[in-house]
Amino acid sequence: MIACRRAFELSFLLPSYRCRSLSSTFATMSTPQSAPATPNAPGVDTPTPGSKSSVKKEAKRLEKEAKLAAKALKTAVIPGGEKKEKVKPAKEKKEEEAPFVNTTPKGEKKDMSQPMSSGYNPIAIESAWYDWWDAQGFFQPNNSDKEPFVIPCPPPNVTGSLHIGHGLTTAIQDSLIRWQRMLGRPTLFLPGFDHAGISTQSVVEKRLYKTNKQTRHDLGREKFLDVVMEWKNDYQGRITNQLKRLGGSYDWSRTVFTMDPNRSRAVTETFCRLHEDGVIYRANRLVNWCVRLNTTLSNLEVDQKQLAGRTLLSVPGYDAKEKFEFGVITSFSYPIENSDEKIIVATTRPETMLGDTAIAVHPDDPRYKHLHGKFAIHPFIDRRIPIVTDAIAVDMEFGTGAVKITPAHDPNDYDVGVRHKLEFINILNDDGTYNENAGEQFKGMKRFHARVAVVKALQDQGLYVETKDNPMQIPLCSKSGDVIEPVLKPQWWVNCKPLAEAAMERTRAGELVINPKQSEGDWYRWLEGIQDWCISRQLWWGHRCPAYFVRIEGQPQEANDGKYWVVGRTLEQATERAEKLANGAKFTLEQDEDVLDTWFSSGLWPFSTVGWPEKTPDFDRFFPASVLETGWDILFFWVARMVMLGIHLTGKVPFREVYCHAMIRDAHGRKMSKSLGNVIDPIDVIQGLELENLHQKLYEGNLDEKEIQKAIAGQKKDFPKGIPQCGTDALRFALCAYSGGGRDINLEILRVEGYRKFCNKIFNATKFAMLKLDESFVPEPTAKPTGNESLVEKWILHKLNVASRELNRALEDRNFMNATTVVYGFWLYELCDVYIEAMKPMTDESASAETRLSAQQTLYTCLDHGLRLLHPFMPFVTEELWQRLRRRPNDSTPSIMVSAFPVHDEALVFTEAEKQFDLVFGALKAGRSLASSYNLQSEIQFFYHVQSDKDAALFQSQAATIVSLTKGCKNATVVRSAEEVPPGCGSQVLTADITLHVLVKGLVDLDAEIAKCDKKLHLSRMNLDKVVKVESQADYENSVPANVRLANEEKRKVLEAEVATLEASKLMFSKL
Repeated sequence: MIACRRAFELSFLLPSYRCRSLSSTFATMSTPQSAPATPNAPGVDTPTPGSKSSVKKEAKRLEKEAKLAAKALKTAVIPGGEKKEKVKPAKEKKEEEAPFVNTTPKGEKKDMSQPMSSGYNPIAIESAWYDWWDAQGFFQPNNSDKEPFVIPCPPPNVTGSLHIGHGLTTAIQDSLIRWQRMLGRPTLFLPGFDHAGISTQSVVEKRLYKTNKQTRHDLGREKFLDVVMEWKNDYQGRITNQLKRLGGSYDWSRTVFTMDPNRSRAVTETFCRLHEDGVIYRANRLVNWCVRLNTTLSNLEVDQKQLAGRTLLSVPGYDAKEKFEFGVITSFSYPIENSDEKIIVATTRPETMLGDTAIAVHPDDPRYKHLHGKFAIHPFIDRRIPIVTDAIAVDMEFGTGAVKITPAHDPNDYDVGVRHKLEFINILNDDGTYNENAGEQFKGMKRFHARVAVVKALQDQGLYVETKDNPMQIPLCSKSGDVIEPVLKPQWWVNCKPLAEAAMERTRAGELVINPKQSEGDWYRWLEGIQDWCISRQLWWGHRCPAYFVRIEGQPQEANDGKYWVVGRTLEQATERAEKLANGAKFTLEQDEDVLDTWFSSGLWPFSTVGWPEKTPDFDRFFPASVLETGWDILFFWVARMVMLGIHLTGKVPFREVYCHAMIRDAHGRKMSKSLGNVIDPIDVIQGLELENLHQKLYEGNLDEKEIQKAIAGQKKDFPKGIPQCGTDALRFALCAYSGGGRDINLEILRVEGYRKFCNKIFNATKFAMLKLDESFVPEPTAKPTGNESLVEKWILHKLNVASRELNRALEDRNFMNATTVVYGFWLYELCDVYIEAMKPMTDESASAETRLSAQQTLYTCLDHGLRLLHPFMPFVTEELWQRLRRRPNDSTPSIMVSAFPVHDEALVFTEAEKQFDLVFGALKAGRSLASSYNLQSEIQFFYHVQSDKDAALFQSQAATIVSLTKGCKNATVVRSAEEVPPGCGSQVLTADITLHVLVKGLVDLDAEIAKCDKKLHLSRMNLDKVVKVESQADYENSVPANVRLANEEKRKVLEAEVATLEASKLMFSKL
């Protein structure tokens, strides 16, 4: 029916087109059974009339006819030769601009002589500027005598491309750098890249196996390192491009890499110096062992997974269908030697009983007094297990009061083993299989297969007691997700206690400020409870330990013993030290195969990047740094280690301030994860990406097919239309606007897209405003007022001054949310919504030359300074627009990024003008609202009834502004008496002395308006009675403060005026 109705409507427009008769159509579609039979066309099988298929075909045919009619209508001409514009869709097709092509040679300045484009195109706007800035040397520190402002960029890992979190880091840091550069300080934004040992080796190994089915061992150490270096070079290039697209004004001439020769020299120097100072030592102690990555981890690289009870989990390295039991505690018994008695113990890791070397009981527990000094017998291994007493390790009220002790595989048991000089038996190979110490029955088994087998063997021997739920945490590798195993290994350790004490002392002395304050509390808590740091890693990619084992011929030696090790800055120095150790005996030097923890080299970042250990000019000038900006999640991984090592090695705190930004999560508050499909590449937000291409990027990583499908589903849900093109400026501004000091940011791409519209508003407003600055316009030499400014000019200059002051204050406080709010509000609500509209009558032909020139000068100052205020957050669009503004006489500033940042200026303080125009603007907004309440859209007439001569003069002078800023307003008249107000007006009291009237005669329902007046009168009288009642209280004059009495008096006067106005309005409407 809809299809035919549309065709029927078209039949009146197109003489050549006719619809089937309505009667036959309705008969066919509504009552098919009674439709007349139609003879079949020769050779065509026609469905039986009235069948479902015939009805469907008829409906489709009608719909097709309607579509053909609509298509014909687009080109149809009405008789008489005139096109029927009514049916031609307005703006049906927006004429597409040709795709932008950057024709500016790399490093050259963009040609600004061409007209501005018709609309805002971020890709076009953001082209060419970055290369020109870099070529001009604007990113390098200037030669000012002012104190330098230095931010050492947290080096991104070369594991892969940057994600949106790096976008936040760049946006915040570069905003600070650009702001300080514009304030005239020498700025150094120092870029670099981190080799990220475990992460990079892991991702390359996965890719190697995925593509070539090879392991690193198949290639050998040197060849594998070549492969990793190729990966590093590739991704360093990609990341560099991303950072440039993000607009980061890094000094690329100083780019460093944690494994380049100078940084490697710094790492070697640090290791040797700390070893010489007794801070680094070698010890055979328990470490966190990741079977999957085959390396040790620091405590900070281990996540704790909370389990409420019995839970079946998959473990990396096992069949995906296999699941193992966690979150339970298993009880079993050990037979006592030469006795029928048994002693019951419990464990969450039953497989570790193969490494038990003692059972501990409390010395005061009467249940076990008779067992002190006796032995239990291991059921699977030829091993006697002593029963020891330990008041520290055993709580006799918990469980059975007997504890199995596995010193080589449990941190608490390790301490017991040391106290009682127990045997430390390692049962685990590095690959997660059990070794010969676990006994023939279990040798070669994978650890979690051994868990199942041990429980079964205990059951077979009648030693199994029970398994029950046990809420607990299990340690997981933060990189691989594997279950961590405590394993005894000889490693290099850093004694952190003295370093941490020095860091806390300096922080408490005020040498280091940590923001936000909540992070400062975390800082002290962690440093107070710090443990020694294991810095050895069983990897190939990284800084190899500059430590050498001195193997002396003819002497029995233990490699675990640190006394046979020497360190050396060079092989020559190590050899010289080995000669002294060998004391004339023959020896060979064997360098440690391990590499150092990534955070060891990263911990030197603020000073190694400026030349340390050499005393370079950069080190003297740019160390310590000003601000270290990073995520709160690596406050301990990285920041604490930089402070501890910086103080010890240089005697200085390496930076004066730490600012911790929030963690970016997706719109649902979830942590960003590749397997969820919610990881966002900032380049995709900048230039946009279709959903299909978003899916395709998932195949570039190391996700398996199951994870890819899960990620695709997530992307479809979060980005059903793909990611819209937002541009760098909008992305940076949005990320800064999100940064309000909280710990999490739930990022919504739609909000970023909203700031693209803000960019569009700035572009179009500036484009329009510049039409007012004709060829003859020459800006004043300075931004100081000329004395010819009108009220609205003084008001906007005052607002500009307030924005400058508030923005500088917000950036000093590192309140990026407030900073962006200030500049957004100035541009949108004050410059665009008010001044640019208000100045229109001041710049038309009827205005005097003096008025026009003053309005132009004010507009120029607002555009010039307004763009400068925006520049730290939106570098590209502000440069593009600022370059189109003429320079003031004798101003040769080449770029907005090296122009002076606006600061508070007493010459631009117009407090009285602000107060006056705010009154006018408030009246104007009230007029808009009142007209809207009567649904008036044109021919609007305002009458302002004012009591004082001062207010009358003010409103008369601003009548043109009120008309200009009110859409559809015909005039705004100032009257001095109620009699001058024409009959038929709706009214609103603004103050006790000013009442607004809008002419509504003939445009409204009078009875409805009288009812409105009655309702408002009731409310106003009730509020007036309340105030009068308060003022009538006994001893009111003496008991109530003067400021409160004054406020009540003003409120009463307004309400009295409101009641009088409403009564007059009601009477007036009644007479009409």
